[in-house]
Amino acid sequence: MLVYFVIVPIIVGLILYLLYKSTLVRIFAVIAQLGLVIASVYMFIQARAFTVYEGAIKGGFLGESGIIERIGGYESVMGITLMADTLSAVFIMLTAFFFLIGVIYSFNEQKKPLFWMLMFIWQGALMGIFLTSDFFNIFVLMEVATLIVTVLILFERAKRSMYDGLIYFMANVVIMQFYLLGAGYLYRYTGTLSLYIANEQLKFIEREYIILPYVLIMTFIVLKSALVPMFSWLPKAHGTPGAPSSVSAILSGLHIKSAVYLFLRFQYTFEVVAVPEFFLAIGIITAIVGFIMALAQSDAKLVLAYHTISQIGLIFTGFNIGGPYSYIGSLYHMVNHAIFKSTLFLATGIISYAYGTRTIYDIKGVFKSMPLVGTATLLAIFGITGTPIFNGSISKYFIMSGQQGIMQYILIFMSLGTIISFVKFSTMLWGKPNINIETKKVDIAQQIPILLLGSLCFLGGVFGQQFILFMFNTELSVNPAGYLEKIIIFFISLVVGILIYKYYIKKSKLLKRVKQIDLGFRGICIAMGIFFGIMLIYVGFLQ
Repeated sequence: MLVYFVIVPIIVGLILYLLYKSTLVRIFAVIAQLGLVIASVYMFIQARAFTVYEGAIKGGFLGESGIIERIGGYESVMGITLMADTLSAVFIMLTAFFFLIGVIYSFNEQKKPLFWMLMFIWQGALMGIFLTSDFFNIFVLMEVATLIVTVLILFERAKRSMYDGLIYFMANVVIMQFYLLGAGYLYRYTGTLSLYIANEQLKFIEREYIILPYVLIMTFIVLKSALVPMFSWLPKAHGTPGAPSSVSAILSGLHIKSAVYLFLRFQYTFEVVAVPEFFLAIGIITAIVGFIMALAQSDAKLVLAYHTISQIGLIFTGFNIGGPYSYIGSLYHMVNHAIFKSTLFLATGIISYAYGTRTIYDIKGVFKSMPLVGTATLLAIFGITGTPIFNGSISKYFIMSGQQGIMQYILIFMSLGTIISFVKFSTMLWGKPNINIETKKVDIAQQIPILLLGSLCFLGGVFGQQFILFMFNTELSVNPAGYLEKIIIFFISLVVGILIYKYYIKKSKLLKRVKQIDLGFRGICIAMGIFFGIMLIYVGFLQ
């Protein structure tokens, strides 16, 4: 059953490419994708019943449990093993759902058969990453996904997109050598490429032999997750002008989560040498650098792209902070981020098409010219800023749960950065539409998905505890007094954020200089080497 989640999207993609002649073929794409959504929900319910839950503090859901499918009937050390536990099943559901959103959004926008084929094959590769439990299969699927994403970035063949796509491709080719070398060392010492069998074998191997493969593989994770210092490729890939908006939305909302997902898996595999405090520091730095870079941008897509970096930093902070509910809070924030960031990228695609520009300062009055798009955008802004009763407020509440002292202030500062960024972003919604800009008619097929996603930002807050119980089989409760404190902090932060934006951000010359910071391919490679060296020293000599 599990293998079909990889094979079926690929077959559908090939059919669409070979038979693509009319609207009927695109209707088939929507129906096929809807079928994948239904199948993913059914598989999730089955996996949830079979998963052995190990506790949120340890890492929850991790370990060889759930639905296990050994292709070819081989033993676990041979052949290909696919596994669906609660964690992977949630991401399979998300993958099917967000590709359905992308298919509907692109229904009338994209009519080239190559686009549809690549979208479905990309989906199959992502589902394979979430299901496989083998280091080498991860390598193969990551390479396939990299090639497909590169072609989609280059899809419109704009000069800027050609440069951005090549930077993305070359950086990923280099970092995959780190990963492959680390997997090779692991196989040498354990005799297996299984994530879960390796976890057992590594407990009997001297620590000094585990350090190098761990650091090599985690260097790969840091670049793929766009953490500091290897984040410069992300705004190029996610914000490039030539990529379709549905591609940018899936890249930022879902694709990058595959690296975060693998981080959780690898931390379990290498638990004897894992350094959560190191990634806590990296997460905090990334969150702060991300929103500072976002504040320096005037391009709406680049604001969103840099803020993805910031939100990934927050998620890493939650996973490594060690609070009573922080792990589950970060898992839920991954889901929420996929929802509100996809909404914002899709809405920005509509807005930039209608206004003929992506510059925030040149866009005014979206609410008046496109009320449905403006409403969905505002709902997503409420979600990402953690506005009370919206989805982001629930996940951030649990990430912050139990935190005191300096860590509490750091998390509040991260939230303040998000608020300031989207005070700036939201200026597009207000005022009168620019009389020099003729807004174009927007396809209703593009407005329906973003309204659905925007509604989920609200429902994910009101029914946040129920969603967490359903997805992660964990019953968490919101303390009314603690949530009231969060509400007060939010509104104080909102007032402070508006004042900072009005009296500093709009006039800051420093941010104009920050905007120029951009690492090319050589700079990214140097960052890889520096990070690898620092982490090797930390894990090898300071632990």
